[in-house]
Amino acid sequence: MIPRDYITELVQRSDIVDVVQSYVQLRHRGRTHTGLCPFHNEKTPSFVVYPETQSFYCFGCGAGGDVITFIKKINNVDYIEAVKFLAGRAGMALPEEDDQTGRLRSRIISINKDAARFYFSRLNSDAGRVGRAYWRGRGLSDATIKRFGLGYAPDSFRETRDHLKSLGYTEDELLAAGLIKRSEKGGTFDFFRHRVMIPIFDLRGNVIAFSGRKLDPEQPGGKYVNSPETLVYKKSRTLFALNFAKKSQTRRYILCEGNLDAISMHQAGFTTAVAGCGTALTAEQVKILSEYADEVVLCYDSDEAGQKATRRAISLLSASPLKISVLNIPDAKDPDEFIKKFGAERFEMLLNGSNNAIEYELLQAKGKYDIATPDGRLNYIKDAIGVLAGRITPTERDVYAGRLAEETDVAKPAILNQLDAAIRARGRRAEKERERRLLEEGAGGRINVPYSQGGQKALGVAFAEQQLVAAILKNPDYIRLAAPRVSGGTFLDAGLGRAYTLLCEKGAKGEYLDLSALSEELPEETVSLISRVLAQNYDIGLSAQDVELYLDRIEHSQPVSSTAGGRTAAELADYLQALKNKKT
Repeated sequence: MIPRDYITELVQRSDIVDVVQSYVQLRHRGRTHTGLCPFHNEKTPSFVVYPETQSFYCFGCGAGGDVITFIKKINNVDYIEAVKFLAGRAGMALPEEDDQTGRLRSRIISINKDAARFYFSRLNSDAGRVGRAYWRGRGLSDATIKRFGLGYAPDSFRETRDHLKSLGYTEDELLAAGLIKRSEKGGTFDFFRHRVMIPIFDLRGNVIAFSGRKLDPEQPGGKYVNSPETLVYKKSRTLFALNFAKKSQTRRYILCEGNLDAISMHQAGFTTAVAGCGTALTAEQVKILSEYADEVVLCYDSDEAGQKATRRAISLLSASPLKISVLNIPDAKDPDEFIKKFGAERFEMLLNGSNNAIEYELLQAKGKYDIATPDGRLNYIKDAIGVLAGRITPTERDVYAGRLAEETDVAKPAILNQLDAAIRARGRRAEKERERRLLEEGAGGRINVPYSQGGQKALGVAFAEQQLVAAILKNPDYIRLAAPRVSGGTFLDAGLGRAYTLLCEKGAKGEYLDLSALSEELPEETVSLISRVLAQNYDIGLSAQDVELYLDRIEHSQPVSSTAGGRTAAELADYLQALKNKKT
């Protein structure tokens, strides 16, 4: 554990507004600062920083916490790493502490590096001939194979494991890295076997995971097997080849469906090609892309699965500031095949002539119907209006209405009237959704109670518990009123009860109380909940009379106990004496 005094000083030196502004453009509004949330895609700011409580909360996605929580989430690190980051930023010496998680993280990075070297060496051995044949059959040069560190996992259940153990790594470390698995009988075996291997790098060039493609169609398992998520690898926040692409001078990125597509495009000279890690593009990956790119060209396969992935990607990217283009690949199923058949120059021409997202979706809609028939024209217009009503400028509105009129032989004013009605209807739905979200953020919003304790009474008690914790964080003196009467163990929300208990314990010791005093010892969802309650009470003064009301409601919901708040008489006397000593 890091000393509490150290954390208090670190937080005092790390003003949350200054830290967050390094990642988010904030606008000063009264006593708060607002901006676009860095944890989900949005066009209207719902992310708020509260200087007085040194906390943040997003009313869109529910993320919240203190400055340490923010660094944990934005950099995808654990508590210890976030403290180290802030310590370096504040010019503070690192505390002496036992950092088991940090050491394991470093060991996994080292294991992956040595595993990648092993797979590369096995590719160039006699046993790796089948792997070399596969890579060369895909048209990859030796330079590309070396640059991406491509390799081969031997057809063995223990060769990789035994090699890594000979370098001093333990089985527990190899399990944590996802390179071996434990059998039902308790033994261990290699996770990747008889597969060509693709290392996955982070932005600093560290190997954080692997993707293995099978070579034998009869081999068990899917075509691709990927590393599980580990301390160093979160697939929803990783983009393959971004470590190479970020070195390019151009801000137009090419988003591919698979790792091999990205590798082939890099070999052909298209050095901003990247691919998602996982089955579908995520909001986190879009956020990362927007830090490096101004435009994203979607370059997915032309089959049904690829077109479905394209539509999903457009939906996610539309909520970002990125310009979106969609590549139509004729006479080939994917970019790799097109480049092999027609060359890089023809592919460059395709890129330069790619459609924007609206045109792509209109073409998809048009292809579903026979517009030579009245029904086909009407259905096409309906789908096209749905596309245009979502995201369109007045100029685009006029241009596309004219194009629809020409394609369907329907008067342009009629198209514009229908489009205006659709835009108004979408606006009304958006307003209703906004009102629903505001209601959910009210007193009863997101209050979770056990099923057996359901009903309005339980909601009222849960609300009182939330308000009590917020009141104590705003004014720790209220612990004197609360501690003798209520025990955290009786809270309906166990996480909130733990927070209350910590506040009472730390208050009795005379420790400084703020959100950072809790964040190390509570789960992220509890920290977010407390951040939300603090946000809702930001401009509300909670008096001692309010606290008495909350305590009454909580007490009346509990069975009568022989000791106040679950404490013995001796414990209560000691606690009150500690509070008295603190005041004097």
